[in-house]
Amino acid sequence: MKKPLALIAVALLCAACAPAANTRPAPAGPTIATPSAPVSLSASSGPQAPGGTVPATIGITWDQASTDAAVEVAEKAMTDFARPGVEEKQWANDLARWLTPQATADYSAVDPANIPASRVTGPATLNVDEANGYGVMATVPTNAGTYTVQLLRTGQDAPWKVNRFTPPSS
Repeated sequence: MKKPLALIAVALLCAACAPAANTRPAPAGPTIATPSAPVSLSASSGPQAPGGTVPATIGITWDQASTDAAVEVAEKAMTDFARPGVEEKQWANDLARWLTPQATADYSAVDPANIPASRVTGPATLNVDEANGYGVMATVPTNAGTYTVQLLRTGQDAPWKVNRFTPPSS
């Protein structure tokens, strides 16, 4: 009885060592290596890429001009947003110059009379992720509390656009 078990064990061992049959042809052309570890784009999230290297800034670097432009757009956009007494069409038209296409669609149905803020009360401050030159979060103080403004851009020289206004937490 031990002999058949030994033969089965040997057969399984040989099968495990044999190369697997590949029924698909090998791809023609170069193969691309993929990283074995997930790659993160946030500078504060631990290991950034295989080997612990920090990735480049995805093609856009932060400089003083980028910072100044983002602060300016956040403040001006919030100023245009915080006008509850303005007629809806005028409010939407004035605000649209600061908005991404998605935000333009999202805010087109907003009634400005429902916005609790009526003025900006201080300068915007940025929460910059040095590894992401495409987006930034700004906080803008108003008479109704501090709003968070998400700004995006499509390139180093592209203008900053507001993607979202987030009201203060209650």
